[in-house]
Parts: sequence; C-alpha cells; structure tokens
Amino acid sequence: MTVHYKSWNDKRLMKIMGTLLQIGVLTAAILVLSGGILFFIQHKGETIDYTVFRGEPARLRQIPVIIHEALNLKSRAVIQAGLLILIATPIARVVLSFLGFMLEKDWFYVFITFVVLMILAYSLFSSHI
Repeated sequence: MTVHYKSWNDKRLMKIMGTLLQIGVLTAAILVLSGGILFFIQHKGETIDYTVFRGEPARLRQIPVIIHEALNLKSRAVIQAGLLILIATPIARVVLSFLGFMLEKDWFYVFITFVVLMILAYSLFSSHI
C-alpha cells in the first residue's frame, strides 16, 4: 500500500483519529460489559464482602497473562483487557498524531507530540525502572 504524502492533511488526520478513538472506546466498553456479565455468570451465588477492598490479583497486572486469560473467557481478565484498550486508545492517538505530523513535516507539532509521548512513556514505565 502506497501512502500519498500530499494527500495527508489535517482533515484526513482528524478523521482517522476520530475513528480510532471511537473504535477504541467502543471496543473497551464492549469488553468491560462482557467481562462484567461473565463475572456474574461465573460467580453466581457468591457473596461479596464490600467492606474490604481487594484489588485484582498480581497476575492480572501482566499484559501477556491478561490476554491469555481473556482469550479463555476468564471474566476478570476480560474486564482488564477492556481497561487496557481504554488506556491504549489515547496513547495510540498521540502516536498517530506524531506520525501524521512527521508526514506533514510540521516540525513544531512533531516536537510537541514527541514530548507528550515521552511524558506518557515515563508515566507508564517509571515504576518499573
């Protein structure tokens, strides 16, 4: 597939980003809702104690495990996958903006989106460094 750089403009970029955001948020919502329904089906009859907060198990903080368990229709992993997509959607938008501005050779906005990407990367990975 050949990209025609002259046809790459702000209007086209905005349309693609809008579609990306819609698909990302809709996919995340469907996964979280499906995971919630699965949770009620898989844990039918259990009494949940809401007086004590219990976070997700440590294994559900690892992306490969989340994907594997979500594909096996484990409810909590499906919900976590939806939340991951919800987090990844605006990050993908920034990446797309960066690439679009590179194609447009709009160096000021390339710099700005690069700085935003670095801030996002730092905030996502700083606890693991």
